[in-house]
Amino acid sequence: MTWLALIMAGICEVFGVILIKRVTTQRDLKSLLMLILSFGLSFTLLSIAMRVIPMGTAYAIWTGIGTVG
Repeated sequence: MTWLALIMAGICEVFGVILIKRVTTQRDLKSLLMLILSFGLSFTLLSIAMRVIPMGTAYAIWTGIGTVG
């Protein structure tokens, strides 16, 4: 379960980075709320995963998913 949370955190992080461009081009409330929700969910899932997975391992995988995405 924690590995799934970590993978989902990485996917939310990638989605949040994609939404940064949308916020800068569209400047509407929906885009901004989606951006905040995406990054908030990413950090929440990362913190859940780090309860079991060591911090260094979780952070390396989380940033690796973000880099690949």
